[in-house]
Amino acid sequence: MSKIELSVLFKKMQKDDKKEILEFHVQGDELQHSDELVQLAGNIALLEVKNSEVDKITAEFKTLQRDSKKTVLKFNVKGDTEIIKLYTLAGSHVDLILEPSQMSIEEFEDMDPHEGIDYSVNNDGTVEVVEGQVSMDDLPNGEPDDVTFDDPDLSDPDILLD
Repeated sequence: MSKIELSVLFKKMQKDDKKEILEFHVQGDELQHSDELVQLAGNIALLEVKNSEVDKITAEFKTLQRDSKKTVLKFNVKGDTEIIKLYTLAGSHVDLILEPSQMSIEEFEDMDPHEGIDYSVNNDGTVEVVEGQVSMDDLPNGEPDDVTFDDPDLSDPDILLD
């Protein structure tokens, strides 16, 4: 499947929990490249808005809805901070270029970097942590002996025992 170029109305852009939702409308009852768009819907696509500051965006082509007046194309975009630059184009007509991506839906959903430590949860609810990461046993216990305090009263060991 080759690149598809469409003249569309960039209807809206809204932020959801972890993704941006982009909605484009193609006016009229005839849709160029309709067979290719139907095949692409439900998959990951590379989306490019011509004459914008944003490079190609990896997006989930969520839905394609057609009625007698228009066709609505909805895309979910995850983890791309540059997407905010498209906000100024919302509400205007733009040229949209779509092409299939080599990325699977599973890879797209796992795009957000995992923060914290690597772990797995067993069927019984216990957690196993990958070896070599910091554990509670690695943390220092208490204060080092040579601690000096800014407050002279705290430096007196007799006061600390009271």
